[in-house]
Amino acid sequence: MSERGIGGFAVLHHRNFRLYLIGQGVSQTGTWMQTVAMGWLVLKLTGSGGMLGLVTAAQFVPTLLLGAFAGAVADRRSRWHILQTTQILAGLLATFLGVMIVTDTIRVWSLFALAAAFGTVNAFDTPVRSSFVYEMVGPDDITGAVGLGSTTNNVSRIFGPAISGTLIALVGLSTPFFVNGVSYLAATVALLMMRRAEFVPKAPVAKSPGQVREGVRVVWADPRLRTPILMTVVIGALAYENQIALPLFAKYEFGGSAGSYGVLSSAMGIGSVIGGLLIARFGRASHRRMGMAALFLGAAMLIASAMPSIGFMVIALVVVGAGSVAFITMGSATLQMNAPVEVRGLVMALYVTAIIGTTPIGGPIIGWIGQQFGARATFVAGGMACILTALAAWRSLARVTEPVLSEAEDAAIEKRAVIVAEDAVSDKSSSMPRHISTQDS
Repeated sequence: MSERGIGGFAVLHHRNFRLYLIGQGVSQTGTWMQTVAMGWLVLKLTGSGGMLGLVTAAQFVPTLLLGAFAGAVADRRSRWHILQTTQILAGLLATFLGVMIVTDTIRVWSLFALAAAFGTVNAFDTPVRSSFVYEMVGPDDITGAVGLGSTTNNVSRIFGPAISGTLIALVGLSTPFFVNGVSYLAATVALLMMRRAEFVPKAPVAKSPGQVREGVRVVWADPRLRTPILMTVVIGALAYENQIALPLFAKYEFGGSAGSYGVLSSAMGIGSVIGGLLIARFGRASHRRMGMAALFLGAAMLIASAMPSIGFMVIALVVVGAGSVAFITMGSATLQMNAPVEVRGLVMALYVTAIIGTTPIGGPIIGWIGQQFGARATFVAGGMACILTALAAWRSLARVTEPVLSEAEDAAIEKRAVIVAEDAVSDKSSSMPRHISTQDS
């Protein structure tokens, strides 16, 4: 890795990447604005936590079903052209939803249809985006580029929800959807302004039958990999459904508005940034620390579930956000340290699927819990899932002897793990997976 790649901001000397970063900064802010508006819209139409969970699940089912096919398309077609198509389609869908709200023609069934349509677009957008970054900057600057992309998303995650809540209160519920539609136009223009001659040529992709099956076999045969993945499946399904829990807290527990939901979501974003910085500064990954991170996240969620006011809840959610990133970071890093190099990318893809792909299962469960027992029960369920899973896995975690790595190797893995964690938490919470990267860069 060159000094330029490690330096981070030096990657901005790539003109195409500068344009990409500007377009994505605008687009991701719009996406977070729509996320808050979508959750509030579902509650306004149905008043049901269960329906909120089902609509959220509908946005992730296409990613789960089409992810592998979309990845193959990304390898065989021009990613530059695919991204233009996904931006235009997503912008049209957001604008169409805004029009339906203004004309009062939005119905519950159409919410499901539009959620599935958004999910289908993102099923193609996500794998293309993660690999397109490499085409813009090349191997020397890929780490710095992914890091800056993650930072841009985190900034959007802090400000987007707050802006959305304010606009809904002052202008109306349709406004964030229209703004999001325009934000995709900014991303499209940025793509059109790029110089195609400066792209790194795509390398031919070696494909062989049974690659995914081989990755699953490797993970299942090795407890150093199997235990973190299984923990993530359970915790990812039940403790990372904040796009369902937070609007329920804002509306029914604290009697607030969409602005309240925006503030709660922004607090989670601030916590994720703080958690990422702390892990990058002090964390050294191990299986035991992954278990401790799960216990910490579980305790933080249980404490947050008992907060008496929105002010205290904001403080608690900063801690929950930090714990969320800590758990995923430890899982990502331990898998990278222990996975065989030849299947490391597949193992990390399975890990991201364990986080993101569990939403079609966990979303309806958490939504039903919120509907039947109240918003606080969603955090109780998530917190207990973390604690019980950690305790069940503790013996396996404690038996692992971590590999001996050099300080440089450990620092590189830690940095990649923090980026994966911040993006995974952000994408899961937004209900719109955007740019998860599982490359072993």
